[in-house]
Amino acid sequence: MSSYRIAIAGCGPAGLAAALLLTRDGHRVELFERFAAPRPLGSGLMIQPTGLAVLEQLGLAGEVVAHGARITRLKGINERGRIALDARYADLGIPGLFGLGIHRASLFDILYRAVNDAGIRIHSGCEVTGCTSFGPTHRLTFTDSQQSEAFDLIVDALGIHSPLMADSVEPLPYGALWTTVAWPEGGPFDESLLEQRYRKAHQMVGVLPTGHHPSGGTREAAFFWSLRRADYAAWRSAGLDQWKDDVRELWPDCAILLDQIAHADQLTFARYAHRTAANPPQDGIVRIGDAWHCASPQLGQGANMALLDAWAIAAGLREGSSLSEGVRLALSWRSDHVRLYQWLTAAFTPLYQSDAAMPAAIRDRVLAPLARIWPISRIQALLVGGLFGGALAPLGLPMPDYQVAGSTASSTNACASGLDQS
Repeated sequence: MSSYRIAIAGCGPAGLAAALLLTRDGHRVELFERFAAPRPLGSGLMIQPTGLAVLEQLGLAGEVVAHGARITRLKGINERGRIALDARYADLGIPGLFGLGIHRASLFDILYRAVNDAGIRIHSGCEVTGCTSFGPTHRLTFTDSQQSEAFDLIVDALGIHSPLMADSVEPLPYGALWTTVAWPEGGPFDESLLEQRYRKAHQMVGVLPTGHHPSGGTREAAFFWSLRRADYAAWRSAGLDQWKDDVRELWPDCAILLDQIAHADQLTFARYAHRTAANPPQDGIVRIGDAWHCASPQLGQGANMALLDAWAIAAGLREGSSLSEGVRLALSWRSDHVRLYQWLTAAFTPLYQSDAAMPAAIRDRVLAPLARIWPISRIQALLVGGLFGGALAPLGLPMPDYQVAGSTASSTNACASGLDQS
């Protein structure tokens, strides 16, 4: 296997995981990050079996599980009190399998610490604006017009608004307000559920347990509220009182969480887009994660797809007889799964974020009853787990061993408790 000089632009989960995997294969990797100190953006996310499979190969699955919250079921109830979503990981028939709610900061810290332990060089304060090619080598360009050293390959992990793409992307009509709140111990929420409440498809409130940060502290949850992008300015101007009334009317139990929110600045408005960018293997740049394929978060696959992309690049370079052949292999292994989930996400998004009444009616009166019947219940669990269409086999990835990850996580938590008490 040849060794290449590889620049990775972006220190999100995709970039950090790719740096670890490529470095372990003997490539000379350097990371470039626009912030003075790399840091995560956002609140909670879900680690599905696909993402955990990559983390297990990195030796990080136990630590990630130890700091997340094991989710056994996704449950959504409409304004009439009827179940509109009921997805159970148990329907996959794999003992011990679960999804994992985790704060982005926790996942970032675990990956970032592993990158530092591996001695991978990180160039901070380098905001990428473009890339230039000189024959077989490529250089990143920064805001001060300076350029990086020459690399054999540039991995674009800069996300949805990557400056390494010529075209911009139009955000979807709906986004979401997100914040992190302390988990209400003994409160009305189930720590093993991602719970949501819907008013048709134009209002949605959700609570995702996210475990606790690696630095310690209390358990947390991600709290989110669906909001039209065009209404965000009006929401800020109106103040929090009317909004809190709307939330409590839809889901009264949320009052205990709303009490923790005193200012609008505690909530971040996330905008989403749906696009699959061109990713030709011969350009010297390969895109992974949201830089390649971005979508709404309805199926909870973003970080997991990015981790799979990172694994694919490393595996492709390992198997390919040349750099371009390695990149081509990686993209071919991922393309079917990417296309499938881009299509599925586009189809499912209107069921949960739409001004029209029909999508919610189809969700509640047709899809929800069908999803209680086997084999539809299993197909729904495969969709949620990111496993529909067979994502792991083309990459040579085994299913994660949940028994090992769970026992490792329990040991980590026990050690942490002992340290706290000493």
